[in-house]
Amino acid sequence: MKITILTPMEIEREKTLVAISAISDKKHEYEVVTCGIGREAIAKTMMQLPQSDCTVLLGFAAIVGQEEIQPEALQKGNPVEITAASLYGYKGELFENGSIIVSNSKTQLPCLFSLTSDKFVKTSHLTIGTIINMEDYTFMALKRPQDFVVRIVSDFLPHLHEIDFFKEVEEIDFLPAVKAIEAAIA
Repeated sequence: MKITILTPMEIEREKTLVAISAISDKKHEYEVVTCGIGREAIAKTMMQLPQSDCTVLLGFAAIVGQEEIQPEALQKGNPVEITAASLYGYKGELFENGSIIVSNSKTQLPCLFSLTSDKFVKTSHLTIGTIINMEDYTFMALKRPQDFVVRIVSDFLPHLHEIDFFKEVEEIDFLPAVKAIEAAIA
């Protein structure tokens, strides 16, 4: 099968390509596309996708709650699947404060809820374990039934001190996420 993997940032694309090259017995053919960050970038990319059997949005995401209180499956660097997404605080056009979009899980990864927002969101008011991002809701609204989202835990909210995001994610390996994608698609 041919799989298109969308990554919001170039660093995610690079890590995805390294992970794909590390799998010697791949079952699928991959094309990795950097779509850019945000709803508009993902929507434009989705309208011009290369032909494939499945599209996966793959990238980093912050998770609500401090690392020491997260279960082992939600520690930094671990992949999760987004199976529910909502939009908060966006007014107008296609996705105005859309209702929750839910899809069936495709992987054996932990399934999490994802929140996309243009507004300042008080993380103290959100459920621990919520993923915060800018692309998942739009992807979920536009995806085909076979497509899905895999996120990799990159940092924890609220930040207790200022972080250098690129330093934080330097050591994170995308191989577990790509292996989960390999296993999920028959």
